[in-house]
Amino acid sequence: MGIAESTPDELPSDAEEQLRSGEQQLELSGRRLRRLPSAVCALSRLQKLYVSGTGLRELPEEIEELRELRILALDFNKLERLPDGLCRLPRLTRLYLGGNRLLALPPDFAQLQSLRCLWIEGNFLRRFPRPLLRLVALQSLQMGDNRLRALPAELPRMTGLRGLWLYGNRFEEFPPALLRMGRLHILDLDRNRLGGFPDLHPLRALRVFSYDHNPVTGPPRVADTVFLVGEGAVERMAERDELIPRPPARRPTRAFEDEEEEDLLIGGAGPRALGPTRDSLRALEAPPGLGT
Repeated sequence: MGIAESTPDELPSDAEEQLRSGEQQLELSGRRLRRLPSAVCALSRLQKLYVSGTGLRELPEEIEELRELRILALDFNKLERLPDGLCRLPRLTRLYLGGNRLLALPPDFAQLQSLRCLWIEGNFLRRFPRPLLRLVALQSLQMGDNRLRALPAELPRMTGLRGLWLYGNRFEEFPPALLRMGRLHILDLDRNRLGGFPDLHPLRALRVFSYDHNPVTGPPRVADTVFLVGEGAVERMAERDELIPRPPARRPTRAFEDEEEEDLLIGGAGPRALGPTRDSLRALEAPPGLGT
């Protein structure tokens, strides 16, 4: 049986039943939708909208009418551009755009000042989108599997950033701006072309660093509390654990200060959090030496 395809301007037949639950959530993922039905944009109280893997090619400007929207999932579609209307969603906190065909973000993207979590992996970004530099409250930025070769010197303006995924890009040198990101907790540079690393001790808040599948001969110099994922990581961590005896933990160790932070950084997307970074993030289940 094929997947039902709705007419361009109508809501799917089960939409009313979904909305009747009172959660103000609409799940359209997996349906065939070349464009978002205009009727969706009339749901002014909608808070969560999932339109993943539908073949979506465009979004209407009227999407800005969803003023209460908190979560918007548009991943695994065929979007080549974003309308300016999407940049005028004042309460949007999580936006999933992975697996599309985006070359850039619109200048007005910087208006999304409530955004805390942005996943834009698997697109065609060659340059770091400069509107992101103005999103100082953004905490989780997933930019893996793009075509980035450098990061802007202004990156430290993003003072709220705690998790940064840059795996599968085209970095040949460790981006200098990263050394001034002293509040980062997670940094993933898997599958790049890095031949070495500077001393990473300036990243004082770093808790997990993943550098696997790079042409390096060993792990970087990091603080003893950093969990490493990559060539020689297991041996390095075993050595330092032998040299620095740790007192018995008084309570179960956690990688993050609170559940909200953990949810944003590694679990907020549900299954999305277990994509290409699965191996790197497995370490967060019980990393040694990361007690709070």
